[in-house]
Amino acid sequence: MRYDSITEAIGNTPLVRIDPAVHGLAHTDLYAKLELLNPFGSVKDRAAWNMARPLLADAAAHGSQVVELSSGNTAKALAVLAGMHGLTFKSVTNRMRVPEIKDLLLLLGAEIEELPGQSECLDPTATDDPLTLFHRTLSEQDAAYLHTDQYFNPRNTEAHLTGTGPEILKDLDGRAPDWFIACVGTAGSSTGVARALREHDPAVRVLGLVAAKSDFIPGIRTIDEAHEVGLFDPSTYDTIEAVGSDDAIEGMLTLNRRCGILAGPTGGAAFFGAVRRLKAIDGELSERQTAVFVVCDRVESYLSYVRQRRPDLFGRPRRRNTPADLTHADIQTAPAIGVTDAQAWIATGRPLVVDLRSPFAFAALHIDGSVNIVDELFEELLHGGLPFSHNRPVLLACPVGEKSARYAALLTRMGHPDVRGLAGGIIAWRDAGAPLVRD
Repeated sequence: MRYDSITEAIGNTPLVRIDPAVHGLAHTDLYAKLELLNPFGSVKDRAAWNMARPLLADAAAHGSQVVELSSGNTAKALAVLAGMHGLTFKSVTNRMRVPEIKDLLLLLGAEIEELPGQSECLDPTATDDPLTLFHRTLSEQDAAYLHTDQYFNPRNTEAHLTGTGPEILKDLDGRAPDWFIACVGTAGSSTGVARALREHDPAVRVLGLVAAKSDFIPGIRTIDEAHEVGLFDPSTYDTIEAVGSDDAIEGMLTLNRRCGILAGPTGGAAFFGAVRRLKAIDGELSERQTAVFVVCDRVESYLSYVRQRRPDLFGRPRRRNTPADLTHADIQTAPAIGVTDAQAWIATGRPLVVDLRSPFAFAALHIDGSVNIVDELFEELLHGGLPFSHNRPVLLACPVGEKSARYAALLTRMGHPDVRGLAGGIIAWRDAGAPLVRD
């Protein structure tokens, strides 16, 4: 094939059948939509090009800067597209959590601005959040910026309504699959594909996959984070299920090693979640069914993420004292304390208050006297044993209380006599009107 521009290579990605010997489904034909083969490496190439394309000529005429609130694949694609049109690109984010993506953006000439957002994701209802205020400023008409606005731009969804969805139908010889499985990030791909498939056959069932609460899978939101996204509509999905990071990595390894598909953890999560859901019904089927899941991007950008969670894959011993060792029962019974009791405890018991959020969220608002140890660093500390004296009580705080519950359970199991998580996290503290200070 011959193209005049690399942008012509966006889309028309392969639909590959997964060998039944790999997934073990007796009555289901499972297909992977290989969005990792888009020219910039991910499913976000479609949305980035569809959002930016109508505006690039005017932006070039004004010398505007392309700006997006993104720390991942959308930013990567926009950085390339901006450079192709002689423009600069800025990625604005609360927290750049994948070092390979950050390095690649810098290599592409992007500017990265990390703002002190109060939470890990944009929350448009948090009117005092610097990240939200910046988003509102960008959304105003201003020739200085081309703001693609992936969280609310309908052209994000349209890229998949007119592209990805129809491609799946074409490659299935005009038949819609019985199931469509997608991870939920900005919700553009899952919403757009679901609409396209259901316009062809309303009986298509859609499984949305979110990250387990307090867990982190690149490109996937937790259910609470998903509700903050303007494009997210719960009615799109017949069912929404959570996938953990360990599940995502196992699914990724299966695709990598058994299928020759160099998927990243997001694609691994989609495969794992698809097989888990389909196995639950496969034995009840009397006729064959078809299912499609999306492989969002490639594994190479996530080696540090995988190495941190599975050092054994790189010839290193598995780590001790990790949240992954906890059971659901451990977390459910973790010591927790509400806002009112926590205030009284701080006043009388003088616990060490550890804020597990990012430095930028901590700088925005935090409990007076607390110390900031970002959750990844906190986990590193625990590998060496208890980081605190047995004689010092500890109160852990995170955005909504889930990460602190995990670490409270882990520290309790490790032998700390008095550690508690702040129920509801900093959000509950703020909503209760309890005092917070700003750096």
